[in-house]
Amino acid sequence: MTEPWPAPRARHPVDAVVSLPGSKSLTNRALVLAAIADGPSVVRRALHSRDTTLMAAALTSLGSVVDTAGEDWTVTPGPFVGDATVDCGLAGTVMRFVPPVAGLSTGAISFDGDAHMRQRPVGEILGALRTLGVDVPGESLPFTVRGTGSVRGGTVVVDASASSQFISALLLAGARYDEGVDVRHDGKPVPSLPHIDMTVAMLREHGVEVDDADANRWRVAPGPVHAIDHLIEPDLSNAAPFLALAAVSGGTVVVRDWPRRTTQAGDALRDILTAMGCDVAFVDEGLRVTGSGTLLGIDVDLHDVGELTPAVAALCALAEAPSHLRGIGHIRGHETDRLAALATELNGLGAQVTEHADGLSLEPAPLHGGVFHTYADHRMAHAGVIVGAAVEDVLVEDVATTSKTFPDFADFWSGLFTG
Repeated sequence: MTEPWPAPRARHPVDAVVSLPGSKSLTNRALVLAAIADGPSVVRRALHSRDTTLMAAALTSLGSVVDTAGEDWTVTPGPFVGDATVDCGLAGTVMRFVPPVAGLSTGAISFDGDAHMRQRPVGEILGALRTLGVDVPGESLPFTVRGTGSVRGGTVVVDASASSQFISALLLAGARYDEGVDVRHDGKPVPSLPHIDMTVAMLREHGVEVDDADANRWRVAPGPVHAIDHLIEPDLSNAAPFLALAAVSGGTVVVRDWPRRTTQAGDALRDILTAMGCDVAFVDEGLRVTGSGTLLGIDVDLHDVGELTPAVAALCALAEAPSHLRGIGHIRGHETDRLAALATELNGLGAQVTEHADGLSLEPAPLHGGVFHTYADHRMAHAGVIVGAAVEDVLVEDVATTSKTFPDFADFWSGLFTG
């Protein structure tokens, strides 16, 4: 889709029940663990998106077989032998999770990705792998992992203040290392801790021994990764624009199958939307959000759930009182510098957004139409469609970037405004 996409306007309260695709975070972790497990397994209700198909292709290139033909993906571990090339696209999980696995190969595994991916941080992981005995020169894409068939492992110190994925990447492969891994964080607080909790929980489901009793330290014992089947939860972060639509339109949206207990960061939307004036409740079908017709401003630290910032910022730009979003300096290193991008694009539509080193301040202001640029970032597109639901004539540039986590998002979104 080359022309800017006219975001539909909600002219009446939206009443909808939606089923979301599976979680990208859960799908890609499940695929990695299945590829290094001691037998075949199935990832049920896997997310079919660019990021997950890139992960499947990467693991298949190493020597596993990931069959993505159906709704449920079958993974058969295989010997990691021979040279291979991995396309990371714009998938941070591929760029960061696959190199520690590639160290177990006997070949030269070359990594590259989209142009912007070459700017995203990965040097901490590559340096950690060198400490653990892996031959991988360089600090950024492109790079090559030259495996010997095994990795010594041991203790490694990393600064994961830029991304929790630095920790998860080492933990996921660590049980297959000769000495396991003892990962210690040294730096500013680790962002997005729920994602590390997710990794630890999934490792334990596979029978891997993980000790996370000490702050900023995670120890994975060497041993087998048992093959188990995973049932992937809906992607709760992907729920953000849909629940925001209830808030913006004063309507009601139910997201089916919302788990009562989860490690997903998106679960924080329940508290955030409640604080903004919505009625939020579990119902038999899932989670129901009803907008009050008024959006309240909030002052919130999003450090652990930074991926929600674009959607939350869009809501705050429409709120009737000031808002302050803090603790999110690390999202400058995501698909784009999200703080700068949000300030630029929301201000371009008339908002009053002040950019800070680690957050945004938003004052009430009348918004108008215009082009909302996405910077090849699916969550920026989410912010654009949320504003467009409340403001006339918002055009979202490259809405197709939403395929990263939600194929056919634009058609699905438009369908909520009919009838």
